[in-house]
Amino acid sequence: MIAPQPIEIIGGGLAGLSLGLALRRAGVPVSIIEAGKYPRHRVCGEFITGLSATTIARLGLTPFLSDAIRHHEVAWFQNETLLHIQTLPSPALGLSRHAIDARLAAAFVAAGGELRTGIRVSDFAPRPGRVLATGRARGDSSWIGLKVHVRGLVLSRGLELHLGDDAYVGLAAIETGEVNVCGLFRRRALAATGPALLTAYIAAAGLPVLAGRLSSAQPDPDSSCAVAALNFAVPTEMPGTIRLGDAHALIPPFTGNGMALAIQSAETSLDPLIAYARSETVWPDTCQTVTTALRHRFRIRLKAARLLHPFLLRTPHQRWLAALSRAQLLPFRPLYALLH
Repeated sequence: MIAPQPIEIIGGGLAGLSLGLALRRAGVPVSIIEAGKYPRHRVCGEFITGLSATTIARLGLTPFLSDAIRHHEVAWFQNETLLHIQTLPSPALGLSRHAIDARLAAAFVAAGGELRTGIRVSDFAPRPGRVLATGRARGDSSWIGLKVHVRGLVLSRGLELHLGDDAYVGLAAIETGEVNVCGLFRRRALAATGPALLTAYIAAAGLPVLAGRLSSAQPDPDSSCAVAALNFAVPTEMPGTIRLGDAHALIPPFTGNGMALAIQSAETSLDPLIAYARSETVWPDTCQTVTTALRHRFRIRLKAARLLHPFLLRTPHQRWLAALSRAQLLPFRPLYALLH
């Protein structure tokens, strides 16, 4: 019997770890190279929407999601006025990246995977068996993402989404009993650091009440993090390369679908990569199969999210949303289906 060909995954986020663990369970030799270490905090909304039971079962993720908070409603606010209470067709899962990334990393190593942390790869040249799960594409951008966990912040619903001036902020209860506060903002010159920087950005976005709520809560300083150079453009496809998760495409965060997209991209690539490892296909064909499948699976939701994104960030567009919401003309359920 021919030994399986190895798979090398660059990037140990949700996409890379989910894929690596599933490949190891299929008997494929896998190495993951990750720039950071575990556990770690990441800028993320930390709620998962649109992830099916089929995908969870296919990747064997049930044990890692068992303590996630189940959210059934989202409260939408515009300039601190309640617009709409959205009932979700299936529960969103509130779970910190601090927990799920570390759990998946430990399970991957326990399954015999090689995990190399603290190593930043600079050469992303295509090569047989190499998968890029390296996160978002870098580029010039006027946007910044900020996140912190807090205690003592009471929510009107398990999920709140606040629209401000060139900004939106998501609040999600997570498994620790804390609230994850995560926002996307147009960059400003603000003299603050750590958790205070997020509060300052919220206030500058015209959300003083929310900023006051956050100031009255107890932040976890270790959870405070930021990410810049957010690029929502569609990356150029490269022959001979498989890119998963945010490396395939960064979906605007208001959808709550970024974590699901990462996991779904791992599922989409799993069978073609197993076939390659077993020498049933050659690498160029494997790359084409995965790239085509990813494009087909995510095309509609990515286009819909990018079309809607400006309406959540620009104040004049937000006024249209508010007016349509008051008139009960916003088709929340069909829009949710498009985005997931």
